[in-house]
Amino acid sequence: MKNLVYLITGIIILLFTQACQDKKGRNYNQARDDQDGIEFIKSGIEGGLTEIKASGLAITNSNNHKVIGLAKTMIDDHTKTGEELKQLETDKKITETDTISSAHQQMIRELSKKSGAAFDKMYLQMMVTNHEQAVKLFTIASHNSDNKIKKVASQNLPAIKMHLDSANAICISLK
Repeated sequence: MKNLVYLITGIIILLFTQACQDKKGRNYNQARDDQDGIEFIKSGIEGGLTEIKASGLAITNSNNHKVIGLAKTMIDDHTKTGEELKQLETDKKITETDTISSAHQQMIRELSKKSGAAFDKMYLQMMVTNHEQAVKLFTIASHNSDNKIKKVASQNLPAIKMHLDSANAICISLK
C-alpha cells in the first residue's frame, strides 16, 4: 500500500512537472513569434521605404524603359505593402519612427550619383539583393502564429518574388 502511494505521488509530480515544461515551451515560442513579427514589420517597412526611394531615383536617372517600368511597379507595390505593414505596426502598438537604415541611405546616396547604364546596373543589383532578403523575411513571417502577420506576409510574398525575378531578368538583359 505504501509503495502504491509513492507510485501515485511520483506520477502526479511527473505530470505536474511535464505540464509546467509544456507551458514554458509555449510561452517561449509565443514570445519568439511576437519578436519575429515585430522584426518583420519594422524590416518590411524599412525595406519598402528604401525600395520606393531608390525606385524614385530610377524614374528620373534611367533611360531604360524596362528599368523605369520596374521602378513604377516597385513604388506602387511597396506603397501598398507599406500601408498594410503600418496597420500591423499600429495594431501591435509599435511606436518607433520608421526610417531608412544608414546602410541603405548610403546605397541611395551612391545610387543618386550614377546615371545611364551605370545607374541601371547598380539599381538592379540593389533590387536583387534587397528582394532576396525580403523573400526570406516574408517567407519566415508567412509561418508566424499571428494570423494578421501571416496574412500580410503570405499575400505579399508572390509580388516580392516577382520583383526579384523581374530585377534578375532585366539585369541579365543589360549584359
